[in-house]
Amino acid sequence: MLQQYKNILVPIDGSFEAELAFKKAVEVAKRNNAAVHLLHVIDTRAFQNVSSFDSTMVEQITEKAKETVKSYVKTAKDAGLDEIDYSIEYGAPKAIIATDFPKKLGVDLIMIGATGLNAMERLLIGSVTEYVTRTAACDVLVVRTDLDNQAIKKPKK
Repeated sequence: MLQQYKNILVPIDGSFEAELAFKKAVEVAKRNNAAVHLLHVIDTRAFQNVSSFDSTMVEQITEKAKETVKSYVKTAKDAGLDEIDYSIEYGAPKAIIATDFPKKLGVDLIMIGATGLNAMERLLIGSVTEYVTRTAACDVLVVRTDLDNQAIKKPKK
């Protein structure tokens, strides 16, 4: 019996690795006739220590996130995927990605980029990917290769 996935969650953070996870998720969803749920989590902890915090900062970040996920939705639909949606959430990314959203949507596969953080951020706050792989109740696929299963070559900035 072949495993068939029906609800695939793809956390999107704007990183190159998240984009690769998205591209692979679209292909997996098309083969499995599955739905893809894009999720961008705005980490509200980042605003806790900002003394001059004002709501326009959150609004700007939210607008940028909407632009990103809407372009992903368009790309997926152009590639022939009909069942795709997105959500922008606020809070701690680890718990929302690993537990809250999979439970809420009946997710059976999380496809996540290997890492969206630099080495210092991983050291200080820990890797979301590592946390998700340890705690999620569903299958987790960590994307480390491109669509041709070749090692990831990050674009030069």
